[in-house]
Amino acid sequence: MTVLVRALRPDVPADVDGFARVRRLALPYILFTPESVRHTATHMHPDARFRPLVAEDDGEVIGTAQVHLIPDSPDPGQGSLNIYVRPDRAGRGAGRLLVRAAEEYLAELGAVKLFAWALDEPANRAFAERRGYRPGRSAHFLRLDLAHGTLPPLPEVPAGVELRTAADFADDPRPLFELDAETVLDEPSDVDYAFTNYDTWLAETWRHPLLNRELTTAACVDGRPVAFSVAYTDGDGRYSTAMTGTARAHRGRGLAKLAKIHSLYRARAAGVTEAFTGNDTGNDPMIAINTWLGYEICATEVRYVRELG
Repeated sequence: MTVLVRALRPDVPADVDGFARVRRLALPYILFTPESVRHTATHMHPDARFRPLVAEDDGEVIGTAQVHLIPDSPDPGQGSLNIYVRPDRAGRGAGRLLVRAAEEYLAELGAVKLFAWALDEPANRAFAERRGYRPGRSAHFLRLDLAHGTLPPLPEVPAGVELRTAADFADDPRPLFELDAETVLDEPSDVDYAFTNYDTWLAETWRHPLLNRELTTAACVDGRPVAFSVAYTDGDGRYSTAMTGTARAHRGRGLAKLAKIHSLYRARAAGVTEAFTGNDTGNDPMIAINTWLGYEICATEVRYVRELG
């Protein structure tokens, strides 16, 4: 059969189902559902020029690509492509065709520097390096067995600190946006990000179908969130930490750790059986928190970069 690459059709159930299935099989440490695939395809900021692609073999989606410019970066001309193929459908040329289509599209948009994540496995690294990508930073995926593991005892909530959920901010989530915008500035990355558009954050983040507002937990001082742990759930017993951080003026008090463990306790009580998170390999403070919580490294990925032109 001939493998064909084409744009994802967000309104076609077979497309979004197939995209989510490929991602779950190839990258089980990140939550994807058909609803989240559709949401991202239709709500990413227009400046990203987002184009999700699928590789199809005899009507079956066997590979996927997320392709876009990086509009949140102050440096223009940066693009991103993340390619994944079903492990049991490898060797049919889907990855090669997806990379070619993604690079051509980004080059047409004027991108001069491309970033891509690849699992730290020999075949994946060789695939990237044959195509002119050079390795950069790395990050760990970590897993916590909530069904059989044991969480540490809940620490005492410090005086003057109140724990609230994202649901408590439903009428006005702007304080969470402001905390997110501050903490993302210190997130280890090859690309500098800056959240400046509240409406975009509402569309992409606050209304994301995986966001669990009841489990997302914030430590508040004087009613304002100063540390938080953002929880995603997929309705299938799986939980993922999308972000954990603390405002600079309140660091060193263990507030992010406090928010995260309370979120995990509530997740377990709600029937969640498996939790995932991710850390830059150089983010020792967050790795220490996750190790204390019982997470174990289950995979590592490498950020690759290629200069065009």
